Amino acid sequence: MLDDRAKLLLKALVERYIADGQPVGSRTLSKASGLELSPATIRNVMSDLEALGLIVSPHTSAGRIPTARGYRLFVDTMLTVQQGQFASHSLAPDQPQKVISNAANLLSSLSQFVGVVIAPRRSSVFRHIEFLRLSERRLLVIIVTPEGDVQNRVIFTEVDYSQAQLVEAANYLNSNYVGLAIEQVRERLKNEVESLRSEIASLMQAAVAVSSEAIAETQGDVVISGERNLLAVTDFSSDMGHLRRAFELFEQKAQLMRLLDVAGQAEGVRIFIGGESQVVPFEDLSIVSSPYEVDGQVVGTLGVIGPTRMAYDRMIQIVDITSKLVSNALSHHK
Repeated sequence: MLDDRAKLLLKALVERYIADGQPVGSRTLSKASGLELSPATIRNVMSDLEALGLIVSPHTSAGRIPTARGYRLFVDTMLTVQQGQFASHSLAPDQPQKVISNAANLLSSLSQFVGVVIAPRRSSVFRHIEFLRLSERRLLVIIVTPEGDVQNRVIFTEVDYSQAQLVEAANYLNSNYVGLAIEQVRERLKNEVESLRSEIASLMQAAVAVSSEAIAETQGDVVISGERNLLAVTDFSSDMGHLRRAFELFEQKAQLMRLLDVAGQAEGVRIFIGGESQVVPFEDLSIVSSPYEVDGQVVGTLGVIGPTRMAYDRMIQIVDITSKLVSNALSHHK
């Protein structure tokens, strides 16, 4: 257990390092902490903190920097967050895809790091379908999901359908199959082909096929914004190896989904500090994340990815308010 003096010095050291990015020496720490302690006393406390694995001394400096364990103690027990700083921002109710994209951009612009959002897992059910004749044997299929997403697909057909035939096919699908999963529609169409005119049956089967593809393509998308912001972060720009590992993570969207899926299993804002566990395997990166909801049910996760040396109090506010904005925007879009 740390005594109050050691906690205060660790808090001051972490805050100073986050602000400056430079190893913190005993003289600087004395001023930052506001404690009237001799340099020798501060050095002794820093030695104790180092022995506990909370801080470490880089090779070329007499100053100290926090370890992942030191950051964790700071985040869990010493961090104070002032609410309301970002309350003036908003996300308008819109198509879910646009809300998600705008949320990733908002996270990035407010944090000046990387904004990441896992889009909601969409149902494979359609609410409405329409056909629009574009040219001879070329049609636009418009699929509306229960969540309000609109998917458009162009299909090429063997028959040149009239607009009346397209309306007939759409009406049949909307009257008989709304609320069913695409796979159910596909099976029922197979059984009902005999009772439908062959050309209309072919059109509907083609429509169901592209509907299935359209919905599958949007399952659990990872939307990322602001990767280039890391180029301006000294911790990365001074070491191309660090930067390359960060960009590799963004390219491996499946791994990002696994990271954020962990966050979605808990309520409220969570912080994953690089190097402290396999959840975030990169020592240079930390993730501040939160689940978001639609009508009270958790459907996805969002967060900020940045350097371990980040202003955690500010990131918590940004992620928390964005989570609420996304939840409100998606819940009000019906």
